Amino acid sequence: MSNSPTPEATPPSPPLPSHLQVVSAGALATLLAALAMLGPFSIDTYLPAFPAIQSSLQASPIEVQQTLTAYMLSFSVMTLWHGALSDAFGRRNVILVSLAVFAVASFGCASVHTIHYLWGFRILQGVSAGAGVVVGRAIIRDMYSGAPAERLLSLVTMIFSIAPAIAPILGGWIVSYFSWRSIFLLLFVYTLILFWACYKRLPESLPIEKRQPFSAEFLWKSYKMVFKSPLFHLKAGTIAFNFAGLFLYVSAAPAFITQHLKLGPDQFGWQFIPSVAGIFLGALAANRLAGRISVWKQVNIGFCFLIGASLFNVIYHAIWPAMLPWSVMPLFFYCFGMSLVAPGATLLVLDLFPTIRGIVASCQSAAVTMLGAVVAGMVAPALDHSSLTLAIGQLVFASLGMISWYSGRLYWRSMTNQKQNAWETVG
Repeated sequence: MSNSPTPEATPPSPPLPSHLQVVSAGALATLLAALAMLGPFSIDTYLPAFPAIQSSLQASPIEVQQTLTAYMLSFSVMTLWHGALSDAFGRRNVILVSLAVFAVASFGCASVHTIHYLWGFRILQGVSAGAGVVVGRAIIRDMYSGAPAERLLSLVTMIFSIAPAIAPILGGWIVSYFSWRSIFLLLFVYTLILFWACYKRLPESLPIEKRQPFSAEFLWKSYKMVFKSPLFHLKAGTIAFNFAGLFLYVSAAPAFITQHLKLGPDQFGWQFIPSVAGIFLGALAANRLAGRISVWKQVNIGFCFLIGASLFNVIYHAIWPAMLPWSVMPLFFYCFGMSLVAPGATLLVLDLFPTIRGIVASCQSAAVTMLGAVVAGMVAPALDHSSLTLAIGQLVFASLGMISWYSGRLYWRSMTNQKQNAWETVG
């Protein structure tokens, strides 16, 4: 028998904290989609409550409409900073702080007694609601690339699409049976649950050694580099204009549903269910097509749906009055095309500047929400008097999105040819 000492067993390594453990793609998609749902829940749920808010707070219709504009403007401005903050302080930390702020703002909205206080707390909601969308995209691109990243983005969209479908219906039910304040109390409870889930399960995808300095000089150079890029404006414009065509109908929903379609406040589902079904099925198609066809071809197919649906919408309302189901059917095909375009176009935007993806995601989201704020505050009130003008507005936005996409492709080819010619000259 050997007298050599028995080596001591190596003690097992302590488990990593939950926020450093890698979660499955499905769990991550569910968590990021739940974060992204804060946006539509903040907008679509309280749209049916506009008359009740107006009566309760003794406000004018335009003052109630401005609660949406205030939210959209603050949302768009702050999205410029969520990514920069996450590049410097970590993705997870920014999301947790934003959720805490949103919970306070939601409780405040439920407690107000004047329209001016509601504006203030809606601004606070807008400041914090965008973190999930912006930082979520950066998290996906930190952890995945290529077709897997596109699949995960489309999976997030599929899960997220549940929110715009149920939000206005839920809001209509709440207004019918309870006070409009219950809508914001529901948002408060949802945010608390989401904070707990993110604290327990959301991973930190950006290691400390890869974080960027949060300095005025670095931020100025980064934002300047992004906003001076014509490719960024063209690719981000593609997504922004496509979304504006949908958000025009979201902003005009109270008029479109109650005045043009002659429906009640509890029947907003007639507009939102076809839209969300299109988003869901378009995202499902994008998920299946990822890696099988090129991004360029997938986007081209998407624009066939976008432009085709918009043209049908204009032609129908130029001849006949608004009527179910024909007035809402184009929204299904429009949203289907939008969901085909969005994943590939989003990844192309994020890959323009790989070292500052958080800032790029912020700038892209800011472009979408800035345009959305303009649509909500100016375009929708100017066009919602007629179903035909709404259809024309949607066609214009879809056409601008298509022009941005193909202009970006031509510009990219021109840059590629110039670089190739330069290399040949040097050679």
